[in-house]
Amino acid sequence: MKVVLFCGGQGMRVRDHEGAVPKPMVNIGNRPILWHLMKYYAYFGHKEFILCLGYKADVIKDYFLNYKEWMSNDLVLRDGGRDIRLLSSDIDDWEITFADTGTQATIGERLLAVRSHLADDEVFLANYADGLSDLWLPNQLDAFEASDAIGSFMVVHSPQSFHVARIDDDGMCAAIEPLADSAIWFNAGYFAFRRAIFDYIHPGDELVVEPFQRLIAERRLIGHRYEGFWQAMDTFKDLHALEAQHQQGDAPWQVWRQQPQSATPAAS
Repeated sequence: MKVVLFCGGQGMRVRDHEGAVPKPMVNIGNRPILWHLMKYYAYFGHKEFILCLGYKADVIKDYFLNYKEWMSNDLVLRDGGRDIRLLSSDIDDWEITFADTGTQATIGERLLAVRSHLADDEVFLANYADGLSDLWLPNQLDAFEASDAIGSFMVVHSPQSFHVARIDDDGMCAAIEPLADSAIWFNAGYFAFRRAIFDYIHPGDELVVEPFQRLIAERRLIGHRYEGFWQAMDTFKDLHALEAQHQQGDAPWQVWRQQPQSATPAAS
């Protein structure tokens, strides 16, 4: 099953980098967040990736064209470095399509731009390239494929510690509660679509605005509730939190390290 990743947004200004870098290329440990997300999907058997590029597309292309396997794999070095044998590999069985979808395009326009790369696949996956989760993907896909929905996306409670207030017309506070305890669910990406989604996207549409409203009107959109780990990387605080978890060996999104070996990955 192919995975479309939206990598074309603007960059982040990060310490130790000159200027802004594409957000998907900001490192957690010694690998960019994009790699962590691709590694997640690959664990479940989904290893055909379509990257929707835009801002500084050359940085993402260059990273994979000059990929350094030794950075995240054990190796044996002999003969003063002239003989190097990798003991494992990350991406040797991945297929990556790099598609320039423009610097100003909406997510809906980016998806339309890569339609031909999906060939005749009836179902495909998609995601923003700046959020990580330990969602057990087969659970979402099983529910989606058993339905007649055209789209499914993961929804989560906000991890933020804000409070939600309800204010009466006269300005008096009627209620206040932690955002995480409210009935509000947030779009966290982790999309699954049937090919029919393209019938609902018009030029200029933002994916989760007009097309999703059309699906909602026909009751063809599933919000897959998930209360496990999810973290977007929107701020430096988010980046530091993800980096700390990685450094401490407590990175829930790294399912390839933490899930039982007896678990059965989804078929590709």
